[in-house]
Amino acid sequence: MIKDDCIFCKLANGIFDTNTVYEDENFRVILDIAPAAKGHCLVLPKKHFENALVADEDTLGKGMILAAKIGKKVKEAYGCDGINIVQNNGEAAGQTVFHLHIHVIPRYNDDTVKFEYDSLELKDEDFKEALTKLK
Repeated sequence: MIKDDCIFCKLANGIFDTNTVYEDENFRVILDIAPAAKGHCLVLPKKHFENALVADEDTLGKGMILAAKIGKKVKEAYGCDGINIVQNNGEAAGQTVFHLHIHVIPRYNDDTVKFEYDSLELKDEDFKEALTKLK
């Protein structure tokens, strides 16, 4: 299903031109037009899902396998030191386009790309509460 007002649906399904790295019946992988590094790719399912929390397991599994394959190709092509495979769910988590997509970002030991947060100092009761809520 393609959502008419979704730019990533249109990119994934070839309605708009893209710098396509890979395509099959379920996915299109494109170069990000606002990359964090050269070779930054987006794995886009052709079917519309707002994010990973509502996508079916088959799409999620195939998407992650494809992201890893693309990550290997990017690492080989760019000689980077590492790869981030990133997927954001919801505005608070950094999602800006509400179509499931997976970023594959080349990383270098001396780059300026940051994915940081301040760690919380939790007490034993905080961990117990989390276990109660999440089991």
